[in-house]
Amino acid sequence: MKRMIFGTLVACFALHFAPPASFAAPGFDGTWSVLVVTENGTCDRAYRYEVQIAGGQVKPAGEAAVSMSGAVSGNGAIKVNVGRGDQKASGSGRLAGKAGTGKWTGRGSAGTCSGTWSAERRS
Repeated sequence: MKRMIFGTLVACFALHFAPPASFAAPGFDGTWSVLVVTENGTCDRAYRYEVQIAGGQVKPAGEAAVSMSGAVSGNGAIKVNVGRGDQKASGSGRLAGKAGTGKWTGRGSAGTCSGTWSAERRS
């Protein structure tokens, strides 16, 4: 269960990052499917989640039991942080057109984990 919660945090990508309004990139607004893959650490191997980008701000798609924030710049650079209790994860990378890739790191009850993520725009 702890690994699942940590994975949810990591996969949602997210965020206690509060970027300035000038960081927002509405051109990337929509629903994105994000695949998070663990390459180092004891977290589950992979997770797939949906996130919503609105006004350049990253949010969980639907109900989420995590705090999430993040933003996309005009050139597609993305930074996100997610947290729940003492579990935290952050990610960064780039979106371009209808796809994106990047890296993430996290720390929680399962220890320290890191890996890569890829995203596809759904709408």
